[in-house]
Amino acid sequence: MSIASVESGPKQPFEQLLDYERRSLAHRPGRPELVEAAGHWRGVGFRIGRHRLVGAFDDIIEIINLPAITAVPGAQSWMLGLTNVRGGLYGVVDLKHFLEGEHSAVNEGQRCLLVRQPGGNVVLLVDELYGQRFFNDSNAIERPESFDGRYAAVVTRAYRVGEQTWGVLDIPLLSRTPEFRQAAA
Repeated sequence: MSIASVESGPKQPFEQLLDYERRSLAHRPGRPELVEAAGHWRGVGFRIGRHRLVGAFDDIIEIINLPAITAVPGAQSWMLGLTNVRGGLYGVVDLKHFLEGEHSAVNEGQRCLLVRQPGGNVVLLVDELYGQRFFNDSNAIERPESFDGRYAAVVTRAYRVGEQTWGVLDIPLLSRTPEFRQAAA
């Protein structure tokens, strides 16, 4: 209890609400969020195989549960099929199979990323989702050699935070990759 409330007695509920309103209207936000400051970056973290990756926050429309998928005859093996998400028809890609040649282990409750790409959005199946992650330029490192093969074409930079290395998956670059654009077998 503050000294002011002891001296003037407890406020009546309506007076308390008026005080809350007055303080709320007088409040001026402080500096921008740290992630909007120069040298800071945020994304959505996920795992593909043994790699921890992060996609730019603005490239990811939504995180969804694994939807029902309808197979498409004649599609590449990494193209799982099509799905309907709230009336929109999207291709579903097993990102691990596309990048590493191995299928992801699919389980109930698995999460997917609905991502932006020119010509139509796509759903990316990931092995594990970590959620929002924040990085600072001071954590930037050269892209490790472990991001080889197809990873080398789409992982543009990396960050080290503690013992973890996070490769940045360039989703617009992924969607422009000729192999990714050619889903027909």
